[in-house]
Amino acid sequence: MVAKATPKATPKAAPKAAAKKPVATQTAPGALTEESLLKMSDDDYMNEAQQAFFKARLEGMKAEMIDNARETGEHLKENEAFADPNDRATVEEENMLEQRVRDRERKLLKKIDQALARIKVGEFGYCKETGEPIGLARLLARPTADLSIEAQEKHERMEKLFAE
Repeated sequence: MVAKATPKATPKAAPKAAAKKPVATQTAPGALTEESLLKMSDDDYMNEAQQAFFKARLEGMKAEMIDNARETGEHLKENEAFADPNDRATVEEENMLEQRVRDRERKLLKKIDQALARIKVGEFGYCKETGEPIGLARLLARPTADLSIEAQEKHERMEKLFAE
């Protein structure tokens, strides 16, 4: 029974890892890259090209998460009977971990939708508290960021202060 469970788990994990890599590296000819984006002057901050870059990145992230959720749903629908309780426990633990990851992604999907809405109204890239630019480097690292580093640090200090 162990040999039967192992081949099924291995192919499912491999396509997910392979599917994630092309999404991040795909760029259209003539499209902005991270390097060219960072080389732009401050006067060009959140111009149409930069907004289009982040919109494409956010939409790619969203599509990948929706695809992962669909795969998880299909995977969880599979009913395998294991005679060995250890095999069953391993599969159940893997399912729980996968569901936790999908729950985090579900929460991130909400933030992605909010970021896409901010792009639509022209507020993307600016701190929702101070109105100052968030910065390209921060947005590249975290495209859903809606606070500048300073505002985020202040927010975290306040959370820590009131949590204690």
